[in-house]
Amino acid sequence: MYFSGLWVGVVVKIKPEDIDLKRGLIHIKGSKGGKDRYTVLFRSSLVILKKYYVQYEPKRWLFEGAKRGKHISTRTVQAIFKQACRRAGIKKEVSAQSLGHSFATHFLKGGVDLRYIQKIPGHKSSQATEIYTHVSKANIARIRNPFDTIFKEEEV
Repeated sequence: MYFSGLWVGVVVKIKPEDIDLKRGLIHIKGSKGGKDRYTVLFRSSLVILKKYYVQYEPKRWLFEGAKRGKHISTRTVQAIFKQACRRAGIKKEVSAQSLGHSFATHFLKGGVDLRYIQKIPGHKSSQATEIYTHVSKANIARIRNPFDTIFKEEEV
């Protein structure tokens, strides 16, 4: 979820054929508003996914559930996430949804344009994505005026 910026409810419904390993894309079918879209699948997650395919050989769903022919439930994903947080010693109260928020926040801090970040989770308007723009003082201090490259300090 972190590597793709997807929410729990979307991730559990991914089918193996929705993953394009060659192009590094995930085809999200019938997402928000019933529209299809694509999201990125980064190299680091490709390595993990390839190992997962070898070990589990998913058939109908990428993440099979306990019941035959069903996908894993969102509650199971949330429980797995909580258990992983405990094992990792994370004390902060977080949820599986935090991964999507972290994805968008880290991309924004990394300089990715807000319009691209908006497309990945399928937000229709930039307002839904703007919650990730909580800019820190350190980020504001790093902003440079384009004219600073034209005028040298001694000329000012």
